[in-house]
This record gives sequence, structure tokens and C-alpha cells, in this order.
Amino acid sequence: MGSVERLDSFRRLLGHSRERIGLDLGFVLWDGSTVPSNLSPDAFAIRIADEGAVAALIRRPNMETLSNLWVSERIDLCNGSLFDLVAQRPKVKTKKFMKSIDKRLLLETVLKFLFVPRGGPWPLESIKTDRPSRHDAVEDKENIHYHYDASNEFYSLWLDKEMIYTCAYFHDWKEDIDTAQKNKLDMVCRKLRLKPGETMLDLGCGWGGLVIHAAQNYGVHSYGVTLAEEQARYAQEKIKRLGLKDRAKVECRDYATVQGVFDKVSAICILEHVGADNFRLFYETVRRSLKPGGLFLNQAIARPAKRDDKTFRKKNPDYAVLTKYVFPGTELDYIGRTVSNLERYGFEVHDVEAWREHYQRTCRLWHDRLLANREAAEREVGAVTYRVWLAYLAGVSIAFERNTALLFQTLASPRKRGPSGLPPTRADLYR
Repeated sequence: MGSVERLDSFRRLLGHSRERIGLDLGFVLWDGSTVPSNLSPDAFAIRIADEGAVAALIRRPNMETLSNLWVSERIDLCNGSLFDLVAQRPKVKTKKFMKSIDKRLLLETVLKFLFVPRGGPWPLESIKTDRPSRHDAVEDKENIHYHYDASNEFYSLWLDKEMIYTCAYFHDWKEDIDTAQKNKLDMVCRKLRLKPGETMLDLGCGWGGLVIHAAQNYGVHSYGVTLAEEQARYAQEKIKRLGLKDRAKVECRDYATVQGVFDKVSAICILEHVGADNFRLFYETVRRSLKPGGLFLNQAIARPAKRDDKTFRKKNPDYAVLTKYVFPGTELDYIGRTVSNLERYGFEVHDVEAWREHYQRTCRLWHDRLLANREAAEREVGAVTYRVWLAYLAGVSIAFERNTALLFQTLASPRKRGPSGLPPTRADLYR
């Protein structure tokens, strides 16, 4: 079977499929030919670099195959982004499409590619199978290092100027990322009702943005912990440079080993790294770290609940790829269980606020900034990591847009008899 014959068969199948689906999307094939044949050079299209990529997808049509082909640029996009690709998603259901397609042409094409070598490279195949955190100290540190220690310079290319790597808060959807992240830091501090002279603990503090902001603008003594060595070093140097060593401190250590009690505790997107089997340890750590009358603000990504917890823990293909290639060891909660656990471990829940659309916008801005800095990013971390992160940021933004990923801020305090001490309304948050 010749390569020309295979190419011709595949080209005919693509053309036939485009007509059946009504797809306004072109294809650029490995010999330079296009589908349709009159495709404009500036048209949005999928580029397929070699016939081995087609063979690989035929034999293993799954997200792991597609991910390897994407990061190695054997499948790429011309004149557009992953958001443009999603916008082109066919309205025709898969079952209806399969009924309408020419089965003889499909089978003929599949058979011609079935024994073609898959080619290479396959840069993601060496990554070990992911599993939820067991709170093993070595494993947790490895997982955090894998993601967060990619390079401070890399993250600075697409995060805001304060290096905040959690959901921003938009007063207006047109605000830039720097403004929206400052809005978020202020909202966290306001929800915690920080007062001068108080102490604040930030679990999973990242590059120290909240620790520094709270010390500078709210007069508190703040302490943050992270397992990422690069983050801790960056935060420590920034604290020293700003002359805040008497009011702010960041250490590289496990959250569960923190000692002392604090007036306020924040956990901004650390719960995802804890793992469902370790929720008790997490909430008990927060509880023992809070003074009577203190406040705890938890911000976490979540998924919609399923009919039972066993079903909830099963991962769909997209989620499995995310945890394997981007966030090893992570496991999302659902907001109902988060609230139940807070009550179960001795907290009173005061407020739950949904920020789903804020994270959709945040990830879109991150994606666009990374895309605009492609050359610098590839120099810093290589093409594979750049393309993994680009796909991850686009995929997460799309998941929040589709309401398959959620985000909540939950305010709680140690349960006690009598008044909570909180204002009667939220008016103080929006001054």
C-alpha cells in the first residue's frame, strides 16, 4: 500500500466528513495539500504533520494520543487558537454523523493506515500514572515541584505583575489581569475582615502575593507556607526587597506542620492538592490554627456533584489528562461536601460565593498572554511544556464556560454559641 494511495483516501474521507458535518474548518496535510483544495492560506485549519499521526489516532483514539500529538506539534492549528477550534465544534451529534458517513470509505481508509508506524516523538509517555494525594511528604513535594517549579520566569510571562496564580475577581469583564488580581486580594482581605495588628496564615501561599498584600495594605502580620521551593524563594526575596521582614514571612513547608494560632486563615486553591482522603487532616489543621472568633476563607475549584461519592471520584478523559500531565495528585471536591466538611469539623459557614465566570475569564487572559509570549516561553521551558500549559489554560477556561468546572469562596469560623461578630450585611465588602 503506497503513501500516495493512503493520502488520497484520507483526503477524500476528510472532504466527505466536512460536508456531512457542515464544518467550516480546513485541513493542511503532510504533503502540503489541503482540504478543501482551494483552502485560503489565511484560513483557520488543522495541520497534520505526518501519516503516523493519523495511524496513531486510528489505533488509539483517546486523549493521551491526542495530547502527545499536540505537544509534539504533529497536530497543530493554523491561523487560530484552541478557542477557535472549540467554536467550530460540529452541531451534529456523533451518532447522527456516524449514520450519515460513507462506511465503505471510512473502512477503506482505516485499513490503509492500520499498520502504518505511529512515528514520533511521544514526549508525554514517560509521565507516570497519576493518583490522588496520599499526603506522603515526598510524593506531595514531587507533585508540587512538577507544576509550580517549572520556572518563575516562565510564570512571569503570563501571570499578573504580583504573580497571583489563582482566580482573579472582575468588577468589569474588560478589566486587565493586574487590576482583577488586585481586586481579588482586596476581596479576600475584606472577607477576612483583617484589622491592623492581627495575625494571618495563608496555606498554599504561592509566590506570596496575598501575604505581602495583607501586610502592606491591612497592617497584619502575615505568614505563608508553600511546598514549592521556587515560589518560597521568590516570596522571601520580595519580602526582603520591600522591607516587610518584620510583618511578612513565607516558608517552604507542608501545611499540616504549621504551628501556632492565628486570627485569620486563608486557603486559596490549596484544597485541590489535598486529596479527598486527607480532607479531615486539612480541616483539623485549619481548626487548630484558628483563634476563637477567628475567620477562615477557603477558595477552591470544584466539580458538580454526582449521584454518589464513588461515581464522583471517577475521572472523565479530559479531567484524567489534566491531572496526569499538569496537576499530578490533585482531586477536586464538590461544594456540598466542602460545606458539610466545614460543619463536620467544627466550623460555622457564613457565606458561599460562586466565582465560576471569574475563573473562566482569568484563564482566558492567562492563555492569551502565554500565546503572545510563545518564543520567550519556549526558550524558558521548551516547546513541550509551553504547549501543555497552553492547552491546559484553554481547556480549563472552556470547562468553566461550560459549567463543568466551578469555583467557590467559602467563609467560616470556629463554631461557638452567641453572635458571630460579623456585620449584618455584605455592604462592607463593596465599599
